[in-house]
Amino acid sequence: MTNDEFRLTNLGNAVLAAGALFALSMLGCATREPEKTTEAAARAEEPTSLRSPAVDDRRVIVALGDSLTAGLGVETEDNYPSRLQEKLDAGGFRYRIVNAGVSGDTSAQGLNRLEAVRELRPAIVIVALGANDGLRGLPVETTRENLDAILRAIREDGSKIVLAGMEIPPNYGPDHTRAFRAIFPDLARRHGTALIPFLLDGVGGNPELNQEDGIHPTAEGYRIVAENVWKVLQPLLLRD
Repeated sequence: MTNDEFRLTNLGNAVLAAGALFALSMLGCATREPEKTTEAAARAEEPTSLRSPAVDDRRVIVALGDSLTAGLGVETEDNYPSRLQEKLDAGGFRYRIVNAGVSGDTSAQGLNRLEAVRELRPAIVIVALGANDGLRGLPVETTRENLDAILRAIREDGSKIVLAGMEIPPNYGPDHTRAFRAIFPDLARRHGTALIPFLLDGVGGNPELNQEDGIHPTAEGYRIVAENVWKVLQPLLLRD
């Protein structure tokens, strides 16, 4: 068994052991109304940080994602965007992080929210979507198309992109698991974006670093997630 297979098996066992209740928490991560389609309804679901950004002349970095970005189950200061802000401030980088994570979001719902992100004219966008697609067993090609559309639009705006790779448990079958994993490096090559190979590297499948659901990181787990992102993000940063 390779290291990747061992890691994925551990992650799969953790997900299966969590049971249906916790699997649904990843899919919904909070009770959500049926998906809304109008622009006004979409704005109603935007994170407060998107609707009312503070007056600030720093460059903007948007973290677009789901519950893994929103930080479900941990204090706000412990999610990975907040930890990235600490690193930016400590390093003297004049950027502010906008957390655009919404629990339960699929790649399609992230695409629906993209206009609000683009209105911020971000210097960099961290795209961390697809986990819920994978756990719901959505078609791989649909996830690929949604992410491709997101990356294409961000590139058109001239923003830099960090794409976070995702993985799913092996119980979906080896072919589906491989196809899903390949989405992220394939899109990164196509669009010339920076790639985090696996957002939860070092955290996924480790019960000591995950909450009781076996899916969402603890505060300590998020320290590692923030490091995974920082290693890829830092080379893209500018100094004034």
